[in-house]
Amino acid sequence: MLEYYATCIYQSFVVIYARPFGRSITGPYNPYRNENCGQISNPPPQRRTPMEFENLIEKTINRNVMFEGRIITVCKNDVLLPNGKTGTREIVEHNGGVCIAPITDKNELIFVRQFRSPYSEVILELPAGKLEKGEDPFEAGKRELEEETGKNADNYRDMGKFYPTPGYCGEIIHLYAAWNLKDSKMHLDDDEFLEPILIPIEKAVEMVMNNEIRDGKTQTLILKINELIRKGELL
Repeated sequence: MLEYYATCIYQSFVVIYARPFGRSITGPYNPYRNENCGQISNPPPQRRTPMEFENLIEKTINRNVMFEGRIITVCKNDVLLPNGKTGTREIVEHNGGVCIAPITDKNELIFVRQFRSPYSEVILELPAGKLEKGEDPFEAGKRELEEETGKNADNYRDMGKFYPTPGYCGEIIHLYAAWNLKDSKMHLDDDEFLEPILIPIEKAVEMVMNNEIRDGKTQTLILKINELIRKGELL
């Protein structure tokens, strides 16, 4: 029990004093880096749910893999419910992904049009891609920026995390903004076909509100960027 309370106190310290989303990035981000001396401190212990939520927590009893593919693993897990009964949860395990918003010097965003097989339609979204196991999200974001738009950037900003489908999938998408863009070269995967397109940020916000842009991660990133620019905290 003492260990539990010590953990909670430590986490409260981290939440209060750690940098919030929106920090500028000059190199690969490590949340445990000491900004004054560059040394890496020990990471905090595994996150514990606050005691006030204990009555909501489920515990996985058995993890049963039903399918294991290149991108996802599908499990049908047995869980112990808060009321002491048991249940099942169908879970999609995923390494996560990144989404990056390239901002031009004319306050335009670089989007891509891409066919998305699950919807059988062409989707308008910001550059994005999946993480390889153990891959640094920031480095993946820079990679996707270059691959899909043919750009690099002098400045990047961490814009937080997005949980796309918490009901059944554990994917976490890491969001970034990039500006002061420089020309590079597109190099798409062999099975990747897309079309870059420039849209002013104000117009992109209108398209989100009119449901012309339906991709969730793209909606979130557009609205965050627009709000930070409005408040004078970005660019």
